[in-house]
Amino acid sequence: MMVPNYPLGTGNAGLVYILIINWNQAALTIECLESVYNTEGVHSRVLVVDNGSTDDSVQQICHAFPEVEVLEAGENLGYSEGNNFGLRYALQQGADYILLLNNDTAIDPQMLPGLLSVAESDPHIGIVGPTQLYFDLPDTIWGADNHVEWSQGLTRRARMGEILSDGSNSGRIPESVEADYIDTCAALVRAEVFRQIGLLDPRYFINFDDADLGLRTKKAGFQVICWPAARMWHKVSAAMGQASPATTYYMTRNLLLLFSSHAHGTERLQALLRILARTLRTVGTWTLKPAYRGDALFQRRRDANLYAMRDFFIGRFGKMGSDVARACFGK
Repeated sequence: MMVPNYPLGTGNAGLVYILIINWNQAALTIECLESVYNTEGVHSRVLVVDNGSTDDSVQQICHAFPEVEVLEAGENLGYSEGNNFGLRYALQQGADYILLLNNDTAIDPQMLPGLLSVAESDPHIGIVGPTQLYFDLPDTIWGADNHVEWSQGLTRRARMGEILSDGSNSGRIPESVEADYIDTCAALVRAEVFRQIGLLDPRYFINFDDADLGLRTKKAGFQVICWPAARMWHKVSAAMGQASPATTYYMTRNLLLLFSSHAHGTERLQALLRILARTLRTVGTWTLKPAYRGDALFQRRRDANLYAMRDFFIGRFGKMGSDVARACFGK
């Protein structure tokens, strides 16, 4: 579904909370905050939730940006519940919008005013997000309008890898487009969405909680919009490592959870069978092929996949258990 282009300017958009999670990554968070404070013309407050850091992150962040509100969770609640910790506070303070923002990002100064312009144009727009570019390849798209392929059991970043040839719209990207979900490394959410559908689902802990949020938002009658003219840059997987065993575990388990929660009928069965078949094929490859059999990392990733399937079937969600942690981290 195409929606119109929007001029910059926020009008009387109300109060925006910019919510950032930190966990032992003060340097990344401070770099992110530097880009946030280049934003102008928006009535906003910046909130950092420290998710149980074991270093001096809080002191570093407060020293660099004493005006930032910092909430200390006291333990690692995960991405979902860590954000919820901040969302409850922001909603209590009267936020009209919340920008969910990863700490491993840098935002264009006009990103937030632009997203607000889109959101303010129609009260039915519940979530709006920018073009998300690779930090190290600043003209290459990482994410934009994301979609779910129901029968395939896949989520798809439709424009991933496309290059903005001159730093502007290359012509292949529509002015605005409706999506199934926006990656919450940068997603502006209308506060009313959370009041109607609830917060992020803590069962996910990390990964695919954004897809779940987008799908629940659409089911509640809101639109989810990508506005490509707004830009940000993402230091992809700086927190966990793109192919770490922990990432493998959460991605596999949570993808099964996502489709079991949102797909229906034969489409649901097809999706789950395809996810399981792909995962078992990968487990077999990593078990049998000599190139992988002697590699400790691939063996841990194989075990992570096995634990992910087990935990899905027995209904064990949230933070991985100690047995899974031993398999993923070798401890």
